[in-house]
Amino acid sequence: MNYLETLNYIHSLGNFSLPPTLDRIKLVLEKLSNPQNSFKAIHIAGTNGKGSVSAMLAKVFHTAGYKTALFVSPFIIDFRERIQINGEFISEADLVYYAQKVKATNVALTEFEFITAIAFLYFCNKKCDIAIIETGLGGRLDATNALTNVIASVITKIGLDHTAILGDSIEKITAEKCGIIKKAPVITSFNQCEGAMSVLGAHNPIIPDKSSLEVLKSDITGNTYIYKGVQYSTSLIGKHQIENSLIVIETVKSCGIGISDETVKVALANTYFPARLEVVSKKPLIIIDGAHNPDGATALAEFLKGYKGKATAIIGVMKDKDYETVLRECLPYIYKAVAVTVENLPRSLDAFELCKTASKYTNCVSASSYDEALELLKNEETIFIFGSLYLAASIREKIKF
Repeated sequence: MNYLETLNYIHSLGNFSLPPTLDRIKLVLEKLSNPQNSFKAIHIAGTNGKGSVSAMLAKVFHTAGYKTALFVSPFIIDFRERIQINGEFISEADLVYYAQKVKATNVALTEFEFITAIAFLYFCNKKCDIAIIETGLGGRLDATNALTNVIASVITKIGLDHTAILGDSIEKITAEKCGIIKKAPVITSFNQCEGAMSVLGAHNPIIPDKSSLEVLKSDITGNTYIYKGVQYSTSLIGKHQIENSLIVIETVKSCGIGISDETVKVALANTYFPARLEVVSKKPLIIIDGAHNPDGATALAEFLKGYKGKATAIIGVMKDKDYETVLRECLPYIYKAVAVTVENLPRSLDAFELCKTASKYTNCVSASSYDEALELLKNEETIFIFGSLYLAASIREKIKF
């Protein structure tokens, strides 16, 4: 198979085509000589922030000189973004090669299990020192939970998402996420709700000390703050990235690998992660964010407040998400919105239907395409694009950087 044929094969497997279990991934990894045993791992689960935390942690260990693997989902720029070493995507040739190795085991797998097996084998064969591994969905039965050599487990902010699969309460969702916890330090956010902490508390988590935090600046250029007497800056923007970066700082301190504060400072100031309040154009100012659930919307709304109703938006959502909460949180800070159907996704809510709901909270019109939406806002100075990571990924290429 060539690269495109390999991608088509992977996508044909489907993520919910087989019942949830760790049996299949453990079997395929055993047939591949258990590559997951060859590297240390930091395992990350949560509802919001796990991608940003993963990116920052990977940057820290790479900056410290370790051969650092990163496994994230979903992708924004390129499918190969999901599997990285030292900030470089897996090559097309390597993806084809390792996919053939996994396929040759003749174990029936879901798409995510197949990708996980590719990543673990690739990280092993490339002799990575440490891997930063983000769960796909949940934790307890997530394919990444086949990891063994875990030196820290991270649980980022928990919220209501994927309730049909993970449970209809914060407590049930947290229990699923906590299924990744092994005999290693557990680090979590200082901003967890009471329901999440009622479950997390049993694991004696390390929690950043909010009383030791002094925020100096939070704006379009990033954040600057003092934590436990050390000044840090984040290149990722939004106040919620302060919370995420504190998780990173405490994880680095507790995982048993000595890395200096100076190295962490350099890494946090130079982390790049697409579609998380990402500035993709300066004139006009266009910011893309993947906010698609209530907690993500709260973080985005906090940022939007600074624009005092002078911003416009392009919005697109999945119909199986709690999109009305996202709209209710964010659109009061937007004076004009354009609704779009997220392209090539049957799960997307139709633009006209989305517009009807959005009109409860702001002025809204629908557009038949991304090009039309951008044309409708071409004279605006500030444009936010949000509602789905799929929207962020697909509209990004339409914008001239």
